[in-house]
Amino acid sequence: MTTTATSPTPAPTEAAPEPAVPETLADLHLRLGGVPLERIRCQPPPGTATEADVLLRPNGEKRLFELVDGVLVEKAMGLYEARLATVLAYLLEQFVEQHDLGFVFGADATMRLRPRLVRLPDVSFVSWERFPNRRLPAERVPDLVPDLAVAVISEGNTEAEMEGKLDEYFATGVRLVWYLYPESRTARVYTSRTDVHLLTENESLEGDPVLPGFRLLIRDWFERAERGRGRD
Repeated sequence: MTTTATSPTPAPTEAAPEPAVPETLADLHLRLGGVPLERIRCQPPPGTATEADVLLRPNGEKRLFELVDGVLVEKAMGLYEARLATVLAYLLEQFVEQHDLGFVFGADATMRLRPRLVRLPDVSFVSWERFPNRRLPAERVPDLVPDLAVAVISEGNTEAEMEGKLDEYFATGVRLVWYLYPESRTARVYTSRTDVHLLTENESLEGDPVLPGFRLLIRDWFERAERGRGRD
Protein backbone atom coordinates (compact mmCIF):
# COMPACT_ATOMS: atom_id res chain seq x y z
CA MET A 1 0.00 0.00 0.00
CA THR A 2 1.35 3.42 -0.91
CA THR A 3 0.07 6.74 0.40
CA THR A 4 1.33 9.94 -1.13
CA ALA A 5 0.88 13.52 0.00
CA THR A 6 0.70 15.93 -2.90
CA SER A 7 2.15 19.07 -1.34
CA PRO A 8 4.95 20.64 -3.41
CA THR A 9 8.51 20.11 -2.28
CA PRO A 10 9.71 23.24 -0.45
CA ALA A 11 13.17 24.62 -1.10
CA PRO A 12 15.62 24.29 1.82
CA THR A 13 15.27 27.23 4.19
CA GLU A 14 17.72 29.02 6.44
CA ALA A 15 18.15 27.47 9.86
CA ALA A 16 15.91 28.93 12.53
CA PRO A 17 17.45 31.07 15.31
CA GLU A 18 18.74 29.14 18.28
CA PRO A 19 15.88 28.46 20.72
CA ALA A 20 15.79 30.07 24.13
CA VAL A 21 17.14 28.15 27.10
CA PRO A 22 14.32 26.02 28.59
CA GLU A 23 13.07 27.24 31.95
CA THR A 24 12.48 23.77 33.40
CA LEU A 25 13.59 20.19 32.82
CA ALA A 26 10.03 19.46 31.70
CA ASP A 27 10.42 22.10 28.98
CA LEU A 28 13.72 20.54 27.93
CA HIS A 29 12.21 17.05 27.85
CA LEU A 30 9.35 18.29 25.68
CA ARG A 31 11.73 20.07 23.30
CA LEU A 32 13.73 16.88 22.82
CA GLY A 33 10.60 15.04 21.75
CA GLY A 34 9.82 13.29 25.02
CA VAL A 35 12.70 10.84 24.65
CA PRO A 36 13.33 8.48 27.59
CA LEU A 37 15.07 10.43 30.33
CA GLU A 38 17.98 7.99 30.43
CA ARG A 39 18.97 9.22 26.96
CA ILE A 40 19.47 12.82 28.15
CA ARG A 41 22.96 13.43 29.52
CA CYS A 42 23.29 15.67 32.60
CA GLN A 43 27.07 15.94 32.43
CA PRO A 44 27.97 18.37 31.04
CA PRO A 45 24.89 20.26 32.28
CA PRO A 46 22.16 20.61 29.61
CA GLY A 47 22.74 23.68 27.48
CA THR A 48 26.51 23.70 27.96
CA ALA A 49 27.61 20.66 25.94
CA THR A 50 29.84 21.22 22.92
CA GLU A 51 30.97 19.27 19.88
CA ALA A 52 34.06 18.21 21.83
CA ASP A 53 31.76 16.48 24.32
CA VAL A 54 30.13 14.56 21.44
CA LEU A 55 33.52 13.05 20.63
CA LEU A 56 34.51 12.15 24.21
CA ARG A 57 34.25 8.55 25.38
CA PRO A 58 34.56 8.75 29.20
CA ASN A 59 35.80 5.53 30.81
CA GLY A 60 35.95 3.93 27.36
CA GLU A 61 32.16 3.87 26.95
CA LYS A 62 30.93 3.07 23.45
CA ARG A 63 27.65 4.97 23.49
CA LEU A 64 26.97 7.52 20.76
CA PHE A 65 25.53 10.96 21.42
CA GLU A 66 24.00 13.68 19.30
CA LEU A 67 24.22 17.38 20.20
CA VAL A 68 20.93 19.28 20.34
CA ASP A 69 21.27 22.94 21.34
CA GLY A 70 23.92 22.24 23.94
CA VAL A 71 22.40 18.97 25.19
CA LEU A 72 23.88 15.52 24.70
CA VAL A 73 21.21 13.00 23.69
CA GLU A 74 22.15 9.33 23.43
CA LYS A 75 21.33 7.55 20.19
CA ALA A 76 18.76 4.79 20.58
CA MET A 77 19.89 1.68 18.70
CA GLY A 78 19.98 -1.98 19.66
CA LEU A 79 21.83 -4.88 18.08
CA TYR A 80 19.06 -5.77 15.62
CA GLU A 81 18.63 -2.17 14.49
CA ALA A 82 22.38 -1.88 14.05
CA ARG A 83 22.40 -5.02 11.91
CA LEU A 84 19.66 -3.61 9.65
CA ALA A 85 21.60 -0.38 9.28
CA THR A 86 24.84 -2.23 8.48
CA VAL A 87 23.20 -4.31 5.75
CA LEU A 88 21.69 -1.22 4.16
CA ALA A 89 25.00 0.65 4.29
CA TYR A 90 26.69 -2.31 2.58
CA LEU A 91 24.11 -2.42 -0.22
CA LEU A 92 24.20 1.34 -0.70
CA GLU A 93 28.01 1.33 -0.78
CA GLN A 94 27.99 -1.26 -3.56
CA PHE A 95 25.54 0.80 -5.61
CA VAL A 96 27.27 4.11 -4.96
CA GLU A 97 30.69 2.72 -5.81
CA GLN A 98 29.41 1.09 -9.00
CA HIS A 99 27.89 4.36 -10.20
CA ASP A 100 30.55 6.69 -8.74
CA LEU A 101 28.08 8.84 -6.80
CA GLY A 102 29.63 9.82 -3.46
CA PHE A 103 30.14 8.57 0.10
CA VAL A 104 28.07 6.29 2.35
CA PHE A 105 28.39 6.67 6.13
CA GLY A 106 27.38 4.60 9.15
CA ALA A 107 25.83 5.45 12.50
CA ASP A 108 28.92 7.02 14.07
CA ALA A 109 29.43 9.71 11.39
CA THR A 110 29.08 13.12 13.05
CA MET A 111 27.48 15.83 10.88
CA ARG A 112 26.95 19.45 11.87
CA LEU A 113 23.62 20.44 10.34
CA ARG A 114 23.79 23.90 11.90
CA PRO A 115 25.61 25.45 14.89
CA ARG A 116 24.99 23.45 18.09
CA LEU A 117 23.15 20.72 16.18
CA VAL A 118 25.12 17.54 15.43
CA ARG A 119 23.25 14.51 14.13
CA LEU A 120 24.41 10.94 13.45
CA PRO A 121 21.98 9.28 11.00
CA ASP A 122 21.99 5.49 11.22
CA VAL A 123 22.96 5.44 7.53
CA SER A 124 23.58 8.38 5.23
CA PHE A 125 24.66 9.16 1.69
CA VAL A 126 26.43 12.33 0.58
CA SER A 127 26.83 13.02 -3.12
CA TRP A 128 29.95 14.30 -4.83
CA GLU A 129 28.17 17.65 -5.24
CA ARG A 130 28.82 18.25 -1.54
CA PHE A 131 32.46 17.17 -1.91
CA PRO A 132 33.85 19.31 -4.77
CA ASN A 133 37.36 17.85 -4.32
CA ARG A 134 36.09 14.32 -3.66
CA ARG A 135 37.95 14.35 -0.36
CA LEU A 136 36.66 13.92 3.14
CA PRO A 137 36.91 17.04 5.30
CA ALA A 138 39.62 17.00 7.94
CA GLU A 139 37.28 18.08 10.74
CA ARG A 140 35.91 15.36 13.01
CA VAL A 141 32.57 17.20 13.06
CA PRO A 142 32.27 18.90 9.66
CA ASP A 143 29.57 21.16 8.30
CA LEU A 144 27.90 18.41 6.30
CA VAL A 145 24.29 17.80 5.30
CA PRO A 146 23.54 14.37 3.76
CA ASP A 147 21.48 13.92 0.62
CA LEU A 148 19.91 10.80 2.16
CA ALA A 149 19.40 10.24 5.90
CA VAL A 150 18.15 6.91 7.23
CA ALA A 151 16.83 6.03 10.68
CA VAL A 152 16.06 2.50 11.88
CA ILE A 153 13.46 3.22 14.54
CA SER A 154 14.27 1.73 17.94
CA GLU A 155 12.14 1.26 21.05
CA GLY A 156 13.77 4.31 22.62
CA ASN A 157 12.75 6.64 19.79
CA THR A 158 9.56 8.69 20.07
CA GLU A 159 7.29 9.96 17.32
CA ALA A 160 7.83 13.56 18.44
CA GLU A 161 11.60 13.10 18.34
CA MET A 162 11.54 11.74 14.79
CA GLU A 163 9.15 14.47 13.64
CA GLY A 164 11.58 17.04 14.99
CA LYS A 165 14.45 15.43 13.10
CA LEU A 166 12.43 15.66 9.89
CA ASP A 167 12.05 19.41 10.46
CA GLU A 168 15.80 19.73 10.92
CA TYR A 169 16.73 17.55 7.98
CA PHE A 170 14.62 19.31 5.37
CA ALA A 171 15.30 22.78 6.77
CA THR A 172 19.04 22.21 6.32
CA GLY A 173 18.94 20.67 2.84
CA VAL A 174 18.48 16.89 3.15
CA ARG A 175 16.72 15.65 0.02
CA LEU A 176 15.48 12.19 1.02
CA VAL A 177 14.72 10.53 4.39
CA TRP A 178 13.93 6.88 5.06
CA TYR A 179 12.43 5.77 8.40
CA LEU A 180 12.32 1.99 8.86
CA TYR A 181 10.06 0.41 11.49
CA PRO A 182 11.37 -3.10 12.30
CA GLU A 183 8.40 -4.20 14.41
CA SER A 184 5.88 -3.70 11.58
CA ARG A 185 8.37 -4.18 8.75
CA THR A 186 7.24 -0.94 7.18
CA ALA A 187 9.01 2.19 5.99
CA ARG A 188 8.21 5.84 5.53
CA VAL A 189 9.88 7.60 2.63
CA TYR A 190 10.02 11.39 2.79
CA THR A 191 10.94 13.46 -0.26
CA SER A 192 9.99 16.66 1.56
CA ARG A 193 8.70 17.53 4.99
CA THR A 194 5.11 16.98 3.81
CA ASP A 195 5.53 14.41 1.04
CA VAL A 196 5.57 10.88 2.47
CA HIS A 197 5.12 7.37 1.03
CA LEU A 198 4.16 4.54 3.38
CA LEU A 199 5.62 1.18 2.31
CA THR A 200 4.98 -2.39 3.43
CA GLU A 201 7.55 -5.18 3.39
CA ASN A 202 6.25 -6.26 -0.02
CA GLU A 203 7.22 -2.93 -1.55
CA SER A 204 10.60 -1.49 -2.43
CA LEU A 205 12.68 1.43 -1.30
CA GLU A 206 13.74 3.44 -4.33
CA GLY A 207 16.56 5.96 -4.40
CA ASP A 208 14.95 8.59 -6.60
CA PRO A 209 15.72 11.45 -6.81
CA VAL A 210 18.97 11.05 -4.85
CA LEU A 211 20.10 7.59 -5.98
CA PRO A 212 18.28 6.97 -9.26
CA GLY A 213 18.15 3.27 -10.08
CA PHE A 214 18.64 2.01 -6.52
CA ARG A 215 15.87 -0.39 -5.49
CA LEU A 216 15.58 -2.64 -2.44
CA LEU A 217 12.64 -4.88 -1.59
CA ILE A 218 12.03 -4.30 2.13
CA ARG A 219 11.34 -7.99 2.77
CA ASP A 220 14.69 -8.92 1.20
CA TRP A 221 16.43 -6.37 3.43
CA PHE A 222 14.99 -7.98 6.56
CA GLU A 223 15.71 -11.52 5.40
CA ARG A 224 19.32 -10.67 4.63
CA ALA A 225 19.77 -8.99 8.00
CA GLU A 226 18.21 -11.92 9.88
CA ARG A 227 20.28 -14.73 8.42
CA GLY A 228 21.64 -16.63 11.40
CA ARG A 229 19.53 -14.58 13.84
CA GLY A 230 17.98 -16.62 16.64
CA ARG A 231 14.28 -17.45 16.32
CA ASP A 232 11.74 -17.55 19.15
